[in-house]
Amino acid sequence: MTYAITQTCCNDATCVAVCPVNCIHPTPEERAFGSTEMLHIDPRACIDCGACADACPVDAIFPVDSLSDGQREYADINAAYYEGGEPAPEADGPNFHVWGDPVFERSLPSDFGPLRVAVVGTGPAGMYAAQDLLLHTAAEVTLIDRLPVAGGLVRYGVAPDHPATKKVGDTFSRFHSHPRVRMHLGIEVGRDVTAEEVAAHHDAVIYAVGASTDRRLGVPGEELPGCLSATAFVAWYNAHPEAVAQGVDLSAERVVVVGNGNVALDVARILVADPEALAATDIAAHALDALRASRVREVVVLGRRGPEDAAYTRSELLALKHVPGVELVVDDHDPRTAAAIDAAGAGDRAGVLQGLARVRTDAASPSDGGRRIVLRFHSEVVEIPGGGGGVRSVRVTDGGGTVDLSAGLLLRAIGYRGLPVPGLPFDEDSGTVPHQGGRVAGLPGSYVVGWIKRGPSGGIGANRTCAAETVGTLLADAVAGELPAPKGDARAFRRLARQRNRRVVDARGLAAIDRAERDRGRRDGRPRVKLATVEELVATARSGRLLRLTC
Repeated sequence: MTYAITQTCCNDATCVAVCPVNCIHPTPEERAFGSTEMLHIDPRACIDCGACADACPVDAIFPVDSLSDGQREYADINAAYYEGGEPAPEADGPNFHVWGDPVFERSLPSDFGPLRVAVVGTGPAGMYAAQDLLLHTAAEVTLIDRLPVAGGLVRYGVAPDHPATKKVGDTFSRFHSHPRVRMHLGIEVGRDVTAEEVAAHHDAVIYAVGASTDRRLGVPGEELPGCLSATAFVAWYNAHPEAVAQGVDLSAERVVVVGNGNVALDVARILVADPEALAATDIAAHALDALRASRVREVVVLGRRGPEDAAYTRSELLALKHVPGVELVVDDHDPRTAAAIDAAGAGDRAGVLQGLARVRTDAASPSDGGRRIVLRFHSEVVEIPGGGGGVRSVRVTDGGGTVDLSAGLLLRAIGYRGLPVPGLPFDEDSGTVPHQGGRVAGLPGSYVVGWIKRGPSGGIGANRTCAAETVGTLLADAVAGELPAPKGDARAFRRLARQRNRRVVDARGLAAIDRAERDRGRRDGRPRVKLATVEELVATARSGRLLRLTC
């Protein structure tokens, strides 16, 4: 028996570090690392030890003979990666070692005092940086987030029907109560404290603020009610405290999603998924109620280019074929679509579409009563006609002319974009902070990691190598004596933060939020029921903290 890596692979390479026979590729040392959608286990070299499955932070690795029907294709995908090549060589025999976290080479002089580093943002990028510092240096870490709860995109970006992916948050949460961590949640740099003030109390500051806004279509009608960003829709169903709880109208039978990435597939899947299946997840309560009352039966996913150029991963597309009660079809209005699918190889994304029904999406709403997702390529939105105070249809050009698709909701999923951080330089064209190896240009002691560093590309695991580079640059600067000396200490920064915002949440408050959400979930048979407003989060953090102090 061998193991196989499946859909939820996050590419952070923890499995590579623990494999005793070097059978998982590409590794971070190989050129292909970061360019493949997932990692792959060589079935010829795998010794069935299970170390990779134990270490995987997102439960993506399973024995081949235990794969479900929807996952069996991944055994072939893993094996196909190695076709035509020899099994990976074992360096001086099997690498049987004590398994643990991979060790990055870090070199600080023995008489070098511990650094005090602030990490702004508690999503995957920020937490990989914090993890690197805590595991491999004696640094003290201050975690800062503008929201009163930690997690970033793990909490508010991962679809609720992907619980295995969310498990990476458990890996990060063990550092929230680390003895060298101080946590200040609900503090926004640029609103409550300045970048200069954060820097004045720390040896270095790492910004992991992500890309929090979306790109726009730039077409007439985009401001109509019923035309939303996928960012806003994802925030709505994930109980983001800045989302409008009753802000999505699902009364129309058809929704159009513009974009061909994984986020587009996520929102399409959630729109037509069985609400009772979602009831077993951590989806927002208000979203679950709305989906139960929803009239949506068809989601049309529009792509400007053909299926061979789609940005979603093959694994996410494969999963879309197995959503219970939902038919996945291809609109073949353009002959280029069928030609690309028919010519695709078995390992191509377009090849996944072979065997799917091909339809023509007409202007009217669906009428057969079933639920389906339609992939419509070579289609570009040129206008969003309105009527009755909202979206009435979506006008697209498709090579053969212009057609209006009736729809009551349009979601644009065409990419994220970073926002400027007051006090840091910003590149308007790329939506990123200019840097060299993570070092902010012209601002000694300040660093960036994640999407604000490299742009909105790469999944959760890509942040691990990104963070390793940034932390390496920071430590090199520390050794070279290039970090500005802080003027205040950790206690002074805590006083400053609480003076500016009396609702700051610390690690004990965060633990109280976690307990409360899990308790609510147990009552409803769910993993957790999220607190959906800033007021609820802060009040729960305070009440839980006071309770512990009085016990």
